[in-house]
Amino acid sequence: MSLSEAFSKASAKIAKAVGSPVAFVLAASTVLVWAFSGPLFGFSETWQLVINTGTTIITFLMVFLIQNAQNRDSEALQLKLDEIIFAMSSADNDMIDIEKLDPKSLDALRRKYEHVIARAEKRSDA
Repeated sequence: MSLSEAFSKASAKIAKAVGSPVAFVLAASTVLVWAFSGPLFGFSETWQLVINTGTTIITFLMVFLIQNAQNRDSEALQLKLDEIIFAMSSADNDMIDIEKLDPKSLDALRRKYEHVIARAEKRSDA
C-alpha cells in the first residue's frame, strides 16, 4: 500500500470518527475539565497556553485530514455526475469534466446557461 493510499484510508476513518457525537462529547468534556480546572491553576498563563496550544495543533492537523476527505468526496461526486451526463442521450457531453476548466471558460459557460434559463422562463411565462 502506498503512502497516499494509507493516508487516504486513515484520513477517511479519522474524519468519520471526529465527526461523531462521541468525539463532540469528548471535545466538549475536555474543554469543560479545562475550564473548571482554571481556579485550581489560578487561571495562569500556562493554564491558558495548554488549551490554546492543544486546540491549535488539533485544528492544524484536522484541516489536512478534512480537506483530503472532502477532495475524495468531491471527486467521487463529479465522477457520478459525469456518468449520468454520459448515460443520457440528450445531455451535452461537453459538460463532462467542466470542473477542470479555467475560471474564464467557466464564466462563459455560466453566462450561456443563464441565457438558456432566461429563455426557458420567458417561454413558461407566455
